Amino acid sequence: MIERHSPVEIEQMRPAGVFVAAVLADLCARVRVGTNLLQIDAWAHEAIRRAGATSCYIDYHPSFGGSPFGHVICTSVNDAVLHGLPHDYALADGDLLSLDFAVSIDGWVSDSARSIVVGTPRTEDLELIATTERALAAAIEVARAGNRLGDISAAIGAVARDAGHLVNTQFGGHGVGRTMHGEPHVPNDGTAGRGLTLKPGLVIAIEPWLLQTTDRIYTDPDGWTLRSADGSRGAHSEHTIAITDGDPIVLTARPA
Repeated sequence: MIERHSPVEIEQMRPAGVFVAAVLADLCARVRVGTNLLQIDAWAHEAIRRAGATSCYIDYHPSFGGSPFGHVICTSVNDAVLHGLPHDYALADGDLLSLDFAVSIDGWVSDSARSIVVGTPRTEDLELIATTERALAAAIEVARAGNRLGDISAAIGAVARDAGHLVNTQFGGHGVGRTMHGEPHVPNDGTAGRGLTLKPGLVIAIEPWLLQTTDRIYTDPDGWTLRSADGSRGAHSEHTIAITDGDPIVLTARPA
C-alpha cells in the first residue's frame, strides 16, 4: 500500500533524516586508508546507541538476503555497489567506498547513501560518484506534486546514459515511512509521464547507483553484497525526500 503523510508527520520525520545525514557525514570524514569496515559499523552502532535510535538493518532479512543482516550499515567497496556486508577488511589507498545507512527515530525512518574515494582518487571513480549525485539531483528536481513517478526514473536514466552508463532497474528507490522499504518501487530508469501521479505527503527514497561498464550484478557468497558482473566499480547516492505542494523536502540533506 502506498502511504501519504500529513505535514505534521513529515515534520516528525525530520529528526531521523538529520541524524542519518550527520552520521554519514561523520563517517565519511573519519574514514582513512587502513580503516576497517567493522570499525565503520562499530562507529555507526555507537552513534545509534547514543541517539536512542533503532537500526533498520541489523535484523533485516528480506527474501533477497541470505540471513539477517547483522550489522547497522552497508559498506560496499569497489566492485560491490549495494548491500555490502561489513567484514574484516582494511580499506586500501584508492578504494571506492559506498555507505548506506537507515534508522528509525520515534518510529519514523530515513535512509541515505554516499560514496567516497579513500586516499588517492582515480578520475573515473570521482566521475562515477558525480554522475550518481547529478542523477539524484535531477530526480529530486522533478519530484513534485502533479508529476509522475516515471519522471523521477526518467531523470535518473537520462543522466546515467548521457554519461555512458547502463542502468539496472532491479534495485532502486522505495517508499519510506514507518518502515524502511515500502511502496512504491522507484526504478532508476523509466518513461517520463508514466506511472503513479505524485501527490503531497508521499515520502520516498531516491537512490541512483551505477557501475562503470555493466548493468549486471551478482550476489556475493556472503548472501548480501551485490557486485558487478565484470568487476567494474560502483557508486551509490541516496536521499529520503517528501513530496509537498511546493518544492520537495530533502529530509536527509547533508550538513552544511
